[in-house]
Amino acid sequence: MTDTPIIETTDLKKIYPMGQHKIMALDGVSLAFSRAEFAGLVGPSGSGKTTLLNIIGSLDAPTEGSAVVMGKGIESLSHKEAALLRNRHIGFIFQTFNLLPVYSVYENVEFALLLLGDTAAERRRKVMAALEWVHLADRARSRPAQLSGGQSQRVAIARAVVKQPDIILADEPTANLDAENSHNILQTMERLNRELGTTFIFATHDGKVIRYLRRKITLVDGRVASDERLDGGGGAGARGTGERP
Repeated sequence: MTDTPIIETTDLKKIYPMGQHKIMALDGVSLAFSRAEFAGLVGPSGSGKTTLLNIIGSLDAPTEGSAVVMGKGIESLSHKEAALLRNRHIGFIFQTFNLLPVYSVYENVEFALLLLGDTAAERRRKVMAALEWVHLADRARSRPAQLSGGQSQRVAIARAVVKQPDIILADEPTANLDAENSHNILQTMERLNRELGTTFIFATHDGKVIRYLRRKITLVDGRVASDERLDGGGGAGARGTGERP
């Protein structure tokens, strides 16, 4: 890839105090991600995957080193500036869906747009387009309790893409899904990556996810043990030519 990186970390370290001891969650991680990558942070529990994802997503700050996302240094952002970066450029998908049970599918997806200043008509257009992308437009009025696990995760994907982010961060997105639903979800995300040019970064140890990746970064004890380009997937490496929802 020849694009200027949209994410770049340099000698990134994250240390958590634990009583009289310190836990080195990240230990000198240097990585760069280009637009439209479909990449995974892979490793066992405690390897630093989620910590790195949280720093890239401006949910946490490094102890040392730097993380530059969309031209912004995460370590120097105020809380307000970090929130603005997330609102404009980053979508999140979590293993627990995090849908609001008292709201409809439509309202759960619309929630991501409320801080962006869109008109009601603009929000409706974007929400319905996002639900069409994940084949759930007919469930717009349903409540989360009326959905299957796979449908709930597709709503979470729609919520992540509705604001047309440059980056989507997915933390173990298939952990609570069976094999068939996992593959359906991964195919949806791969298609969005291919057609919209969105950068996807996963934190995972799920073999089903790994088979779809175009880049596999293995973390061990907070360090990059390997960084491989893979033949799997099919969505990374090319800018999207489709129209964003």
